[in-house]
Amino acid sequence: MAGDPERSDAATGVAPPPGLATIVREWGRIGCVGFGGPPAHVALLRQLCVGRRRWLAEEEFEHAIAVTQLLPGPASTQLAIYCAWRLRGPAGALAGAAAFIAPGLALIVALAALFLGAPPRWVQGVGAGAGAVVAAVAVQAGLRLVPGSWGRTGEPAAPEGAAGCAVAGEPAGAARRALGAARARWLGYLLAGGAAAATLGPWLVLVLLACGLAELAWRRGIGHGPGAAAWAPWPVPLATAAAAGLGALCWTAFKVGALSYGGGFVIVPLMQADAVSHYHWMTDGQFLNAVALGQATPGPVVLTVAVVGYAAAGVGGALLAALVAFAPSFLFVALGAPRFEQLRTSPAPRAFLDGAGPAAIGAILGAAIPLARALSETWQYGVLAGGAVLLLVARRGVVPTLLAAAAAGAIAALAGAPLPG
Repeated sequence: MAGDPERSDAATGVAPPPGLATIVREWGRIGCVGFGGPPAHVALLRQLCVGRRRWLAEEEFEHAIAVTQLLPGPASTQLAIYCAWRLRGPAGALAGAAAFIAPGLALIVALAALFLGAPPRWVQGVGAGAGAVVAAVAVQAGLRLVPGSWGRTGEPAAPEGAAGCAVAGEPAGAARRALGAARARWLGYLLAGGAAAATLGPWLVLVLLACGLAELAWRRGIGHGPGAAAWAPWPVPLATAAAAGLGALCWTAFKVGALSYGGGFVIVPLMQADAVSHYHWMTDGQFLNAVALGQATPGPVVLTVAVVGYAAAGVGGALLAALVAFAPSFLFVALGAPRFEQLRTSPAPRAFLDGAGPAAIGAILGAAIPLARALSETWQYGVLAGGAVLLLVARRGVVPTLLAAAAAGAIAALAGAPLPG
């Protein structure tokens, strides 16, 4: 498989795959400069693998994006792992995953030690200011996902068609009724996810699963097919088994990595109740700092879980939480990549995601309520309002908004404003 990556095969237009050292270098570079979350990661991977080096065909890359959107967990991380797997098999996947994740992990653990220790007053102000706008970031992240998810509502899951979907050949009236029913269910899943994020805390994951299974059951017909009966019970014993200590940390990280649908920000409501209310690893202010750090550092947003791990058990806890959170992504790709095309065209994963996806979007939007409630100082609400204007009205980026809020917090701290405990 090794060869000169710059030399293109005349028949396919695809260059020979690179060596492991090249994968480590290039994936590590993306891990260092990948500010901006999944859209930035996808653009950088496309530029590298399709445009600049021609290691993958455009169509294959597009199919990989489609499949990783169907998988739970961090989609851009799974895309990075898949591209490396496609070039060098399991060894390439492992090297690419480590190189992509390690830079952001090292940076966020160092920042966690700074912000969760005994920092000077101005550093506390930076954290309090950046954390104040996290609720607005959640709203922006959720709203950005709504149009695409709503637009896909009612599309057939597979050529065979299924109950509840509008398929080609149906009379116009039946198609309209099917679309109306699908959109009514979409709204129901969205509201269920939002309510669960605002009220249920650590049990949100069960609501996400229930919405996915409900849509799958609707498509197949209640009582037909193995989906709900086979999948419904298994999270409950896992949730009860991880009662305390490192087991609790592993369960929290596992939910983040394996049971999150709808983008990186859905991990926030999954973590908040565990980290703050249930296990008391962090204060509300520290959790807001953790989310802000996850947004402002390069690499996957899921690295936020490392800050929670650091609060729970120091550097070892941070590394353990990151390992547990990213392990499912690696396993999904390593075990499932040969069947990605079958997964992309299978109606069951699409149906499940059509239920879990809107619930996850609702959870992201609903997370803004407990995040805003976590603010303890009056001036932070002013920073939140300013951040909301920048993000939702002026349409500024997340990182510049966080930096502006951090600067406002530092100024407030130096001026003697009260800081969160």
